[in-house]
Amino acid sequence: MAETPEEHEKTEDPSQKKLDDALKKGDVAKSQEVNSWFVMIAATLMIMMFSGDAASSLARQLKTFLDSAHDLPVDGEGLRALTWALGVGVLSALALPFLLMIIAGISGNLVQHRLLFSVEPIIPKLSKISPLSGFKRLFSKTSLVNFAKSMAKLIIVGSVITVIVWPNRDRLDALVAMDPASILSATQAMAGQVLIGVVAILAVVAALDFAWQKHTWWEKQKMTIKEVRDEYKQMEGDPQVRAKLRQVRIERGRKRMMANVPNASVVVTNPTHYSVALQYEPGMNAPVCVAKGVDAIALRIREIAKDHEIPLVENPPLARALYAGVEIDDEIPEEHYKAVAEVIGYVMRLRRGTSGAGRS
Repeated sequence: MAETPEEHEKTEDPSQKKLDDALKKGDVAKSQEVNSWFVMIAATLMIMMFSGDAASSLARQLKTFLDSAHDLPVDGEGLRALTWALGVGVLSALALPFLLMIIAGISGNLVQHRLLFSVEPIIPKLSKISPLSGFKRLFSKTSLVNFAKSMAKLIIVGSVITVIVWPNRDRLDALVAMDPASILSATQAMAGQVLIGVVAILAVVAALDFAWQKHTWWEKQKMTIKEVRDEYKQMEGDPQVRAKLRQVRIERGRKRMMANVPNASVVVTNPTHYSVALQYEPGMNAPVCVAKGVDAIALRIREIAKDHEIPLVENPPLARALYAGVEIDDEIPEEHYKAVAEVIGYVMRLRRGTSGAGRS
């Protein structure tokens, strides 16, 4: 059969297998703007809450060395000790801010998708270093969208900074006459205002970008009709998948069968191991089996029948014969007409007796 052009268009929603395979490869819907927003939040908190302490700690470290610069040893061992002391001082001052940044970066990923580990994205591929592929990526739709997004962010952030800083331009001129502590306090307050404004704007940008990335990723995961057919054939060939599908079909058939029990006219029982539910109405050619089962299923059929006041008739030979000789939704075989007719007649007499007792 010739393939139509429509079969090569991605019109079908991705299967669960396709989504699982993408997850294993690390291919998930992810917005870098969301990560940037979380990092910006961390930077804002760091500047507003910890920058003063970090700056003071660094200042104390530097002041100690500057005040005693003439006493510092310049031999190899002395320089190593000096470098070590400076490194420890800088790291201790910046440890908490760096920790906040790391937590923010991880949080930005966790809010978008569950934690996963995949080496697929870092496996070397020739397509990643191919000049032709790189040229195509450079002028792809994604690259153009990213360029437009970057320009929009630059304009928006620049506008926010201008709106906040411009009214305070006179204070900026006065910074040159201030002492270092006052300069730090003034710039910290202004930087906090700028960052709060930028964070508020970038929250909207991040939300829009995440929605766009989610849509783009979903469209990329869609499948053609041919891919759906091929995947189904592949899954059908898997013994585990076949067993699972067979189990699903059995469960669905069982639920459908149980739903038909309330329509039965009588349930013929063993009485403990077999149950066969029969339906018969005037005008029908023969009674129809609407449900049957053994052991636990037989018990469930009897429970449903009792709940709906459907008569239970104990006839072990007939129950076993019907269970073995008739399928669901089929009429009973002719060889069981006489025995079933006696059961149906008994049920009808019960009904007439109940109706007569009710009228009297």
